[in-house]
Amino acid sequence: MAALDRSLISRLPLFQGLTPDEQSEILRDARSSRYAKETAIFAQEAEAHSFFVLIAGHIRVVRTTPDGQQVIARYISEGEIFGVAAALGRTTYPASAVAAVDCVVLAWPNALWPDLARRFPVFGAATYRTVGSRLQETQTRVVEMSTEQVEQRVAHALLRLANQTGRKTDSGIEIDFPISRQDIAEMTGTTLHTVSRLLSKWEEKGIIVSGRQKVTVKDAHRLVVLAENRDKG
Repeated sequence: MAALDRSLISRLPLFQGLTPDEQSEILRDARSSRYAKETAIFAQEAEAHSFFVLIAGHIRVVRTTPDGQQVIARYISEGEIFGVAAALGRTTYPASAVAAVDCVVLAWPNALWPDLARRFPVFGAATYRTVGSRLQETQTRVVEMSTEQVEQRVAHALLRLANQTGRKTDSGIEIDFPISRQDIAEMTGTTLHTVSRLLSKWEEKGIIVSGRQKVTVKDAHRLVVLAENRDKG
C-alpha cells in the first residue's frame, strides 16, 4: 500500500504543532477510505477497531435509545477526529457514524491510540480537548432538552450548525451540507410536524430560507433572540 501524502493532514488544527516528520510518522499507520452518502462508518456498540479523521465531507453521529428512537448527537466536519473510543475508556463505539454526504476518512487501528498519544503529546492533547468540548456540548444539549421550549431548541440547533459548518452566501449563512427537517427533529427531541411548522413560520418572517435539505440562516440576530426566548412578537 502506497504511503499517504502528508498534505492530507498538514493544515488540520489537530496536527498543528507537529513537525513534518512527526506528521508523516503518524500518517504511516493510517489508511484512507471513501464512504458513499448514507453509508455507516461504524455502528453503535460495535467493537471499536479504529479511530478516524474526516478529510472530506460531513458525518452524522446517531444514537439509538433503548426504546428504538434515533437521536442525532452531532455532526462531524472536515478535519475533526471521531470514533476515539479509547480516549473515553471504551472498547465499543457509543454511537453510530453515518456519512451525511460522500466522505473521505483516514483510519488508524484503535490499538495504536495509547502509543500515538504517548509519543505525540500535542496530538494526544488536541484529541482530548476535542473529546472534552464534545462532552461539554452534550451537557449543554441535555440542559436545553430539559429546560427549553421546542422553539428555543430548534433555534439553538440551527445556530450551532451555522456556526460549525456555515458558508456565507448572498442569502445568508448556509448550513453547508444536506440536512432534512427530520434530521433537525432528531437533533432536538421533537417531531417532524413541529419542525416543519417552525421553519415555515421563520421563513415567512425572513429569519431563514429553507429548501430541499438546505437551510440558510438569513437573520442570525433574530434567531439568537428566539434561542434565548427574548422574542415578544
